Amino acid sequence: EVQLVESGGDLVQAGGSLRLSCVASGFTFDDYAIGWFRQALGQERQEISYISSSDGSTYYVSFVKGRFTISSDSAKNTVYLQMNNLKPEATAKYYCAAAPPETLATSLDGQSVNHWGQGTQVTVSS
Repeated sequence: EVQLVESGGDLVQAGGSLRLSCVASGFTFDDYAIGWFRQALGQERQEISYISSSDGSTYYVSFVKGRFTISSDSAKNTVYLQMNNLKPEATAKYYCAAAPPETLATSLDGQSVNHWGQGTQVTVSS
């Protein structure tokens, strides 16, 4: 059974940093890409970043480039999302997802993704 467990969400002031973690189990880690999505209240879910564990290739949505960094530790089956210089508009529930890289590359709203974690809340105060 595929399981994804997120952690690291918290309340932080604008300009602060958080590191989210996603621990994966139940599948061969290098066979999938792991992505981070977020959904704020009343808004559509959106893809933020993903990493392909097999070759290390990454993707970032434009408005987080230069501030967020995704990384992967295959020995720990864990993907991290380092978020720096957080803005209040980053307030949302953050979910990690597992899918083939081509799925995360094309499913920017996550509709085609089958494996999700339970989410972790990030709140950025102004």
